[in-house]
Amino acid sequence: MFDQVKQLMEMKKKADQIKRELDSSSIEVNEVNGIKMTITGAQDFKSIEIDEGLLNAGNRKRFENDLLRSVNAAIKKSQNLAATKMKAVMPNLPGM
Repeated sequence: MFDQVKQLMEMKKKADQIKRELDSSSIEVNEVNGIKMTITGAQDFKSIEIDEGLLNAGNRKRFENDLLRSVNAAIKKSQNLAATKMKAVMPNLPGM
């Protein structure tokens, strides 16, 4: 029983370390020309830069679609980063 508690404490320590790494990691995403986003591994957006040319009122629907596509791409890249870092801990989980 003591070994299991010790193992769980070690996994918690590793998970906390990975969380700190994800919080401090940044991913820059340029999915659409003219829209650049920076997101952390913890999925917090740090910046969004939009080219002035995209803000034309006649392009509103296209801009909204491009922005949505960019946000989804940024989130997906952040999730992939988190999954990659968590794989280091997963093999040690009991029952996995």
